Amino acid sequence: MVSGFNVPFPTRCPSTLNEATSTPFQPDLSIKLICPECKNPDPKIIEEYASGDMVCGECGLVLGGRIIDTRSEWRTFSTEENDKDPSRIGAVSDPTDASALDTMISWKGNTDNSPLSRAHFKATINKGNVGVKYALQEIETIGHAMDLSPELIETSKQLYKRSVEEKVLRGKNKLVIYAACIYIACRTMNVGRTLKEIIAVTRVPKGHLSRAVRILVSTFDLNLKQMTSEDLMARFCNRLNIPHDVTGICIKVSQRVEQLGLLTGRTQNTVAAAVILFVTSVLKCDVLTDKIALISGMATPSIKGVCRIIEAEKDKFQDLLGKKVSDVSSNVEIDE
Repeated sequence: MVSGFNVPFPTRCPSTLNEATSTPFQPDLSIKLICPECKNPDPKIIEEYASGDMVCGECGLVLGGRIIDTRSEWRTFSTEENDKDPSRIGAVSDPTDASALDTMISWKGNTDNSPLSRAHFKATINKGNVGVKYALQEIETIGHAMDLSPELIETSKQLYKRSVEEKVLRGKNKLVIYAACIYIACRTMNVGRTLKEIIAVTRVPKGHLSRAVRILVSTFDLNLKQMTSEDLMARFCNRLNIPHDVTGICIKVSQRVEQLGLLTGRTQNTVAAAVILFVTSVLKCDVLTDKIALISGMATPSIKGVCRIIEAEKDKFQDLLGKKVSDVSSNVEIDE
């Protein structure tokens, strides 16, 4: 009740209230803004974003102020002075970098004795974060050296960061942990990279690397798929400049070898190299055995020995090779 009046507050029917609240807001299009000076029914209104005013384009009368600029904001957030690539956002944040969301005071334009920058650096520095950031940079460098995809490098970083947080492999050589994370990421994403290839880049002992891989797999309960020679075939053939149709035959022969179980117990590098040597020899392709050994990282006698095992069962691959033998020229000598 209102004081001094015997009049109740107005009330609304619940159904009417629900209808009113459920109706979306719509602008009244019948309202028109007309300059009071010109009184033109079709006014020419100009929005000056620099001054924040709404001005009549005919007489110059200011009709309103403090308008909101809804246009895109293009600014350059790069630290490079000559960078001409404006962006509305800052640099890409790294989810693995713990300091990506920290406030940083730039040293640009300041001397080394800048008290504000030095005091902020000493107050916010975290040695653990600095060590992790350096390790992630090392993993990225190794990944680029092995021509790995950005997604695989990111998976390796996440695995290393998790191992640091849960204190797995504490006290182990950092380079061994980097190599183990990269190898597990390759196996998880079905990318054909062998221990030998990772060891060739990182220069870590094979025993230490294998032990670190086993610890990470058992600790995180990872289910790694068994790598086959088929996973290595396409990359080996590409590096040997083998035609695509011959590469397809090599992959099919490799699959047939796996199905028959002819080379059980052999390393996948040896099987892939032997299949390539067998197929290129039958199809008379100009591929040297020494070059196959260099690409696969296996010894030439080992490749030739496994190739003889496949040749002894060549009748089982006749349906894969018979149609192609007549299509390839046979005047090329193969290195025996």
